[in-house]
Amino acid sequence: MAPQDASKKRKAVTRDSPEADNVALSDGSGDIEASFLDGILSQSDDEDEDSAGFQSADSDEHEEGSEDREDLEDDIGSEEVPSEEDEGEKDKGSKVKGSAKSKIHDTESDEPPPNHIVTEDANGNPRYIYRDIDPVYDTDDSDAPETANTIGNIPLSFYDSYPHIGYDINGKKIARPAKGEALDALLDSIDIPKGWTGLTDPNTGKPLELSEQELDVLRRIQTNEVAEDGFDPYPATIEYFTSKTETMPLSAAPEPKRRFVPSKHEAKRVMKIVKAIREGRILPYKPPAEENEEDTHVQRYDIWANEAPRPDHPMNIPAPKLPPPIHDESYHPPPEYLPDQAEKQAWEAADDEDRDKEYLPTDHSSLRKVPGYERFVKEKFERCLDLYLAPRVRRSKLNIDPESLLPKLPNRNELKPFPTTCATIFRGHEGRVRSLAVDPSGVWLASGGDDGTVRVWELLTGRQLWHVNISSEEAINVVRWRPGADAVIISAATGQDLYFIVPPIISPELETQSYSIIDAGFGYATSNPSSTDSTKKPPPAQWTRPSPRLLDSGVLLKTHLRSTIKVISWHRRGEYLTTVCPSGQTSAVAIHTLSKHLTQQPFRRLKGLPQSAAFHPSKPIFFVATQRTIRSYDLAKQELLKIIQPGARWISSFDVHPQGDNLIVGSYDKRLLWHDLDLSARPYKTLRYHSKAIRQVAFHKGGLPLFADASDDGSVQVFHGKVVGDLMENATIVPVTLLRGHGVRRELGVMDLDWHPREAWCVSAGADGTCRLWM
Repeated sequence: MAPQDASKKRKAVTRDSPEADNVALSDGSGDIEASFLDGILSQSDDEDEDSAGFQSADSDEHEEGSEDREDLEDDIGSEEVPSEEDEGEKDKGSKVKGSAKSKIHDTESDEPPPNHIVTEDANGNPRYIYRDIDPVYDTDDSDAPETANTIGNIPLSFYDSYPHIGYDINGKKIARPAKGEALDALLDSIDIPKGWTGLTDPNTGKPLELSEQELDVLRRIQTNEVAEDGFDPYPATIEYFTSKTETMPLSAAPEPKRRFVPSKHEAKRVMKIVKAIREGRILPYKPPAEENEEDTHVQRYDIWANEAPRPDHPMNIPAPKLPPPIHDESYHPPPEYLPDQAEKQAWEAADDEDRDKEYLPTDHSSLRKVPGYERFVKEKFERCLDLYLAPRVRRSKLNIDPESLLPKLPNRNELKPFPTTCATIFRGHEGRVRSLAVDPSGVWLASGGDDGTVRVWELLTGRQLWHVNISSEEAINVVRWRPGADAVIISAATGQDLYFIVPPIISPELETQSYSIIDAGFGYATSNPSSTDSTKKPPPAQWTRPSPRLLDSGVLLKTHLRSTIKVISWHRRGEYLTTVCPSGQTSAVAIHTLSKHLTQQPFRRLKGLPQSAAFHPSKPIFFVATQRTIRSYDLAKQELLKIIQPGARWISSFDVHPQGDNLIVGSYDKRLLWHDLDLSARPYKTLRYHSKAIRQVAFHKGGLPLFADASDDGSVQVFHGKVVGDLMENATIVPVTLLRGHGVRRELGVMDLDWHPREAWCVSAGADGTCRLWM
């Protein structure tokens, strides 16, 4: 039996090994088993051959293997020990077989090499070590799904401190996608790509984009449509029951007698039950009595059980007493305490917190007719709360006057002068008056509106002195006077054009000086031609003469820009002015030189939508306001100085204090913000005095501590703002008056305002087509 077991164990190994043929065991039986293994391996190799060319060789080797196996079995069956000659013969046979195997392996060179290595174990037996399987996926993965994050339900915020955001299916790290600056993301959000949602995929950390099918489903849901095509919201009614009423009965048989004759059987059953009840054999059901098992180990104390009057002491507080009952709490109160029908309805309609009493007096003729008190449990519960929450120590209340907590503001009468009444109303515009400005001398008022005209008024009398119709299609968005007394020039913007006007209401000498300032740029452009090639890059603005009709009316110069102009702001010297075009993108802010007819664009790219711009009153600093921030730039060094963050959602306008250390900001979210530039980039004060958006804010430039704002609610709020040179003292801001008079048209109220250069007078322009002078 031993040889059979050995043969079964060796048959499990069916691979060739040239090293195994030369292995010699320590005893004689090892040699026999090695030769036996060679025969089995050669037989298995011969059986695997399929080609016809080796059939004869296979059959011969098979016969030799069978003869060797029979001889081996005979040898093993005997107890004789093999001699050295026999061992030599066996070695020769093994060499012959090895040579035969090598020939077969040469013919099988097309097959892949074996994936194992044969070594020896501790006993000298052959040991097969197989190579590791390469897990690389070498097939075409063009249709493979996208790499997914396998972190499961773990929040993505756990990976904030790591450069990766998870692992894929092979255990490799997924790198975190690159993220730009917040302002770059804001610029990217202006051009919204198709399928953009503004959300982030929690698994990948990338922006979440929706497909066309998903966007179509969302659109259908928002418009209350069926999300799936082919769905019928109104299917045909399936009549499970017939709607026809049968007039004839299904059966015409007469009613049986048992339906109207009492049953004798049921009468007998009832009598048996009655007899059992009378004899006491059937008892009615009684619910089991509730037994309150009290724990005898728990001791309860009533802290006020044996209360005796004690002297007043901070640590001794008597139990709070219930208030004594009053007359209307009686079950039979006097008639004067009973409410009438109107009082009863008012008490029932009021909320529980608004009622004077928690009950309604009710009259009962006798005590036995009084029902149960519905608020009994609630009153006892509140009583227990009073006892539980009763203070154990007396505390003295602080006697503080509430008025002492308020800041001490100066008296309103001490802050005069400031405007209080409407002195003059300017009428003449058709439609809204979008902009106005008072000239530096304080004599004239210029205004522009939706009718496309620029009008000049006499400020004190309200008389119209001159007007010109610049455009019949577009409105006048902004009107501003050139600062300085050496010339009188009005700048007006309509659409993409900027006009410079000299109204014919001044003296001839002043008019000639104004003409020379405007015409000086044409001579400069002739003597200094531009060195840049105009064919490569168009100029930022074109300075030309207007039409002959406008030239005869006093409009001398026209500057054409690329976008609609909304803001004009002059430098204090009158040589430079800036324009803001919110829709201009890279060309939104431009600085113009009047004497050279030159236009410059200082910014290649602005971070945000520009809203307004202004020069510093005394320093070479330029302020640019975007939708949420205000940036200050040094024009001499050409660098950014400070970023002011008012915290408003949408800035509408701003103005710089004449001293240059403070500025006010108005926003469309109904807030007025005061900034101290030396203190912080955040607002020093936030004022909310309007119910609608603030359109314009302005400081008084004549030395009076006044500023005002104009709102869409039709009002102008005037403030007293005192700024001192001492850095240890903050600015004093006091609202002094509210000016009302303009009407609201299509949700628009006061569009613009300006101050008199010397007096405490304010001028406002409204959407009702009028201008008002407040004195």
